[in-house]
Amino acid sequence: MRRGSIWAPTLLLLLAYLVLHGASNVFFFESRAVVQSIGPAARHLKSSESLIALPVSESRPLRIFMHDLPSKFTYGVVERYLRSRGIARNDKRLRYPGTQHSAEWWLFYDLEQGEDRRLSDSSVRVMNPQEADVFYVPFFSSLSLVVGNGKSEDDEDPYSDEDTQEELMAWLEEQESWKKNKGRDHVVICQDPNALKRLRDRLKNTVLLLSDFERFKPDQASLVKDVVLPYTHRIDSYSNENVTLDRDTLLFFMGNRYRKEGGKIRDQLFQVLDVEPDMVMKHGTQSREGRRLAKVGMQTSKFCLHPAGDTPSACRLFDAIVSVCVPVIVSDDIELPFEDELDYSEFAIFVPSINALEPGYLGSYLRSISPDLLKQKQQRLREVRKYFEYEEKGGAVEMIWLQVKKKLPFIRTMINRDKRLVERSSGNCSCICS
Repeated sequence: MRRGSIWAPTLLLLLAYLVLHGASNVFFFESRAVVQSIGPAARHLKSSESLIALPVSESRPLRIFMHDLPSKFTYGVVERYLRSRGIARNDKRLRYPGTQHSAEWWLFYDLEQGEDRRLSDSSVRVMNPQEADVFYVPFFSSLSLVVGNGKSEDDEDPYSDEDTQEELMAWLEEQESWKKNKGRDHVVICQDPNALKRLRDRLKNTVLLLSDFERFKPDQASLVKDVVLPYTHRIDSYSNENVTLDRDTLLFFMGNRYRKEGGKIRDQLFQVLDVEPDMVMKHGTQSREGRRLAKVGMQTSKFCLHPAGDTPSACRLFDAIVSVCVPVIVSDDIELPFEDELDYSEFAIFVPSINALEPGYLGSYLRSISPDLLKQKQQRLREVRKYFEYEEKGGAVEMIWLQVKKKLPFIRTMINRDKRLVERSSGNCSCICS
C-alpha cells in the first residue's frame, strides 16, 4: 500500500479540525468581549429586554402628565386680565389674549385636545402620573405678570402676581410627583424675562421654558437644562407664496427706539442707519395700526433688523422669519430656539454690535450680498418658518416637546445623582452653566 494513500485523508481531517477550532474560538471570544463590554447593569436585563431599549427611544413619544392646576392659575389669570382691561367675557370659554408670550397658552391648549387633534406627534398626554416622563405645570406666568403690573389702586379685589406665585409653589410642594424627584422632571414655562421671578431659586431644578438667560443666575438656568422658546410673532405671516421675492427696501426696522439695558443699542442704530437712503427705520409701539405698518414694511424688504430689546431676545426676529425677510441680528448675547436642529446662518445674518455701529458698515455689507445668496436665504426661510408657528401642526409646539424629550437623559442623571449626594457646605450647581 502506498504511504500517500494513508496520509492524504489524515491531513484533510487535521486541516478541517483546525479551521473549525479557529472559527469557534473567534466566535466565542467575540461573544465574551461583547458581554464584557455591555457591563454588569446590562447583563442583568430580563430576557424580554434588549440592549436597544437602554437609551431613550427616539421613536417613542414623550409622555407628559399635565398637572390639573386650580383654575386660578390658568383660565383664572385670563379672566383677571380681561377684567383689568374692562373687557366683557362674551363666551363660555375664555380666550387667551394675543401676546408675544402666548407659548404658555398654546402648550396648554394643545395638551387639552384629543390625541387626534393635537399639534405634536412627538408627545402624548398621559393621565396616570406613574407613566409620565415629565410633569408639565401650565401656569400662565407671563400673563400673570402683565395682570399684576396693570392693577389699579381703586381695585376692590387687587391681583398680586407675587402672591399667585407663592400659592402655586405651595400647591406644587404638596404633590407627590414633586416631592419624589425634587421637581427635576417638571417642566415650567416663564417666557417673559421677568416671569416667576420670585420662585426662580425654588424652581431651578425644573426644566424651564424661557426666551433667554439674561435675567437668570447661572445656577437657575442654562442651555443644558432648559429650553429656549420662540416668541409668538405679532404680524401676519407672508402668504404670497408664488410672488417673486425681489424687494425694493434694503433694510427695515419698526419698533420701540428706546429700550433699557442691552436695548440701548437701538437708539444708537437709529442714529447710524437713519441717514441711509434705502433703509427704513421707524419708531413705533405695539398697536393694531403699528402691526399693519410693520407687516407692510417687513414683507417688502430684503433684510429686517433685529437689535436687542431689554434682553437679547425680542419678537422682531420671529416677525422677520414669518415675513420671509432675512433677519439681520445685532444682539451679541442672543440665544436661539431649536439651534441643535436649525443652522441660523443659513437664513439669517449675524453682525457684531461694534461693527453695526460703525457708520456705513452695515449698508455696505448688505449691498455686497449677491442676489443668488439672498434668494437662497429667502428660500430657506420659507422652509423653516413653520417651526416658529404655534398654531401649525408640526410647528413650534412640536419642536418644543422634542427639545424637552432630549433633556430626559440629563433629568435622569440628576435624579440618580441626587440619591447619593450628601448635603454639602459649599454651593452645588444643579446644572452646567451656560
